[in-house]
Amino acid sequence: MFYDFPHDFKKFEPAPGFLVHVASGRRSMLSYVTLQPNAEAPLHHHSEEQIGIVLEGEFDMTIGDETRLLKKGNMYLVPANMTHGGLAGADGAVVLDVFSPPRKAYK
Repeated sequence: MFYDFPHDFKKFEPAPGFLVHVASGRRSMLSYVTLQPNAEAPLHHHSEEQIGIVLEGEFDMTIGDETRLLKKGNMYLVPANMTHGGLAGADGAVVLDVFSPPRKAYK
């Protein structure tokens, strides 16, 4: 299967300034996230494992009790059911996430 970005990706905004494009298979989901300047990804958790990389900008990310400033090229892993969230920097951010299995809330 092939996808044409962004046309073939499902698009939605789960929080203000937090635009998500997703494509998924049976066992994994790709999520291309554009965060507007200072946009917040509220603290949350889900049953799916999440791994991601910052493609552009900066993102203050909290995973559990730890918070780090992530910049272009920094990666992270969020175990299933771990509380996490973050705040985009003054110039916003672009993040690529992979979920396994696909996030039910994003389908």
